[in-house]
Amino acid sequence: MTQTLTIIGYGEAGRTFARAAGWESAAQVFDTKTDGPRTRELMLTEYQADGVSGAKNLKVAVDGSLAILSLVTADQALKAAGNVAPHILPKAFYFDMNSIAPDTKREAAKLIDAAGGRYVDVAVMAPVNPARLGVLLLMSGPHAKDGAEALTALGFTNTRVVTGDVGRASSIKMIRSIIVKGEEALTAEMMLAAEKADVVDEVLKSLGQGWETMAEYNLERMRTHGNRRAAEMEEVAKTLTALGIEPLMTNGTVKRQREMAQMELNS
Repeated sequence: MTQTLTIIGYGEAGRTFARAAGWESAAQVFDTKTDGPRTRELMLTEYQADGVSGAKNLKVAVDGSLAILSLVTADQALKAAGNVAPHILPKAFYFDMNSIAPDTKREAAKLIDAAGGRYVDVAVMAPVNPARLGVLLLMSGPHAKDGAEALTALGFTNTRVVTGDVGRASSIKMIRSIIVKGEEALTAEMMLAAEKADVVDEVLKSLGQGWETMAEYNLERMRTHGNRRAAEMEEVAKTLTALGIEPLMTNGTVKRQREMAQMELNS
C-alpha cells in the first residue's frame, strides 16, 4: 500500500498534528530519539495510541510518501534532510518545519531538490497547542504555493505563502524569536531573582494585570521545552551573525533557556 504521508520526529508538534488531523495509518512515523524519557518503547506506545504506523527505519518511513513533514530538533534538521534525500520520491514534498537558520534551510533545500524532491521552507509561527492544525504556517521557496495546497489537503487551515526564496519564511520566524524566547528568558531571570529576594508578589503586581499568568506560562514553556528552545536560539544566533549583527542578547537567551530545562530535570 502506497504511503502518502511521512512524519519525521514525533515530539509535541508531530503528535499534535497527527492526532488533530486523524491521519492514523496513512502516516508513517520515524523518530530517532531513544534516550531519556522518550524511549523507543514509549514512542511505540504513542504510535499505537494515535493509530499511526511506526517505521523501523527512515527508508521505510519515506517509501512511497508524497509528503514528508520534518519536525525534528533544530540540531538534527540538516542531517534529517540529508538522510531523506536518497529515498525521496520524485516531486514529493519535503516540508521543513524546523526552527532553523535561513542558511541551514538553504543547505537542506539543495539536498532535497538535487534528489528530485520539492523542498518547502515552513515556519511554524506559534505553539502547536492549542492551535493544532490552525497554527499559522508561513511558507517560502519555489514550491511554496503548491506546498500550501498540499498541506491544506492534509487538514492545515492557516497557511500563508510569503514572497521570496527558501529562507524567507525562516528569517521571519528566527528574527521574531529574539523577542518571544528572549522574553521567556527575561521572565525566568526576573522570577529567580524575585524568589531569592522574597518579593515575587510585589514584582508581578508592579508589572500590571495578567503578569502572574504570563510568568507562569513562560516558565512552563522553558521547563518543558527549554533544550529545544535553546537549540532554536542557537539558530537565531547564526541568523544574526549572517546578517552582521552580534547576537549579544540571543546568546544570553540560549544559556537561560538551557539552564531552566536542566533545573526541571534536576528537580
